[in-house]
Amino acid sequence: RARERRARFVGKNGACNVAHKNIREQGRFLQDVFTTLVDLKWPHTLLIFTMSFLCSWLLFGMVWWLIAFAHGDLDHSTRLQRDPREAGTPAGFVPCVTSIHSFTSAFLFSIEVQVTIGFGGRMVTEECPAAILVLIVQNIVGLVINAIMLGCIFMKTSQAHRRAETLIFSKHAVIALREGKLCFMLRVGDLRKSMIISATIRMQVVKKTASLEGEVVPLNQIDIQMENPVGGNSIFLVSPLIIYHVIDKNSPLYDISPVNLHHHEDLEIIVILEGVVETTGITTQARTSYLADEILWGQRFVPIVAEEDGRYSVDYSKFGNTVKVPTPSCTARQLEEDKSIM
Repeated sequence: RARERRARFVGKNGACNVAHKNIREQGRFLQDVFTTLVDLKWPHTLLIFTMSFLCSWLLFGMVWWLIAFAHGDLDHSTRLQRDPREAGTPAGFVPCVTSIHSFTSAFLFSIEVQVTIGFGGRMVTEECPAAILVLIVQNIVGLVINAIMLGCIFMKTSQAHRRAETLIFSKHAVIALREGKLCFMLRVGDLRKSMIISATIRMQVVKKTASLEGEVVPLNQIDIQMENPVGGNSIFLVSPLIIYHVIDKNSPLYDISPVNLHHHEDLEIIVILEGVVETTGITTQARTSYLADEILWGQRFVPIVAEEDGRYSVDYSKFGNTVKVPTPSCTARQLEEDKSIM
């Protein structure tokens, strides 16, 4: 049987595990159609664009057929009597659009106009000003649909979360001693050679809390102070780094001990890495989270950076490997109050 565990707020891949229900103001999504189209999945987006083209071709095909019908272009007997190319009589009858004999030919002409194929068999004449006006309108509509389609495809293919796929976090976090203090540590790395500019990292603890007045907050987000080898929240992510948080009296992990690190514990630590993609200038964000049973007590990450042939080499096969180290099995509060535990 699958063991019961706490629902995850943020997945390991960074996806937020939140379902939005009973949204009554659905019209707000239509006020920003472009963002709605970009947020849709690829099959839905392609279906909408395909239907947009087909509906516009059918609509203007019907308009071209009505123009030809109103002008008498579809009257076969009249065309035989007046069309010099078919009856050999002097020129007298000039159609609005040449070679339109049915709705099928009007639909084909609509496609030729909108996608500017122009096979040359059909063309608009100066006989009908309405036909010239429809030609202008259809060209404008076709350009608008093309612009929206190209914009959406570009935005969907260059979305920031695509770059975040190569920003990786260690599968587990660890708690061990560093400089005589218990620290929460994780490893972060970038698989690409192009750097993340102005990269910053921050952490939050998400847990259920209750106020003194009895108000229950199911997802209370508490920021915790991060430390890294560079200092501050900014990191130089040219090679994998071990980011750590010192568990002191201001930390929400101050009373955490090994007995609390099980799958029933109401604890989740979210890690958020933000920065600007060097090649595109787009801001990207990578996220992950660690539940209580994904935090290893008394372990440390193994070194993965070595100097070879005058440059530094990173062995990503050991990215998440850890080794056991001597660590007190007590909380940071107990360790601070009783130094003899060391």
